[in-house]
Amino acid sequence: MPESVSKTFKQRKSFAVRKDEVAGIRSKFPTKVPVIVEKYHKENQLPLLDKTKFLVPQELTMSQFATIIRNRMSLNSNQAFYLIVNNKSISSMSMTLAEVYRDDKDEDGFLYMTYASQEMFG
Repeated sequence: MPESVSKTFKQRKSFAVRKDEVAGIRSKFPTKVPVIVEKYHKENQLPLLDKTKFLVPQELTMSQFATIIRNRMSLNSNQAFYLIVNNKSISSMSMTLAEVYRDDKDEDGFLYMTYASQEMFG
């Protein structure tokens, strides 16, 4: 596995670089939410996404966003997966990304999500 794949987005880019990137994105696209979606490090059933960075309309719900991610991974309908926000919670699927972003965005300005095939808590 190439090193760039095993490192998280935060490990690959410094805080200053990430912050600048968000500032640029937010000034060009003020109604979009910059989201980083990465595979949970112990996850081995789900495929890697073809990209980690998403620019999502803020009115999209978590449920709609989960569908987009599911489709990008080409999952079967019987394959469950969870989106964990900020490594701590599974957001309500009816919340908009604007709400989730407001509550859970990182200090660098990105909203971080991890995906896994099962709940990682318990």
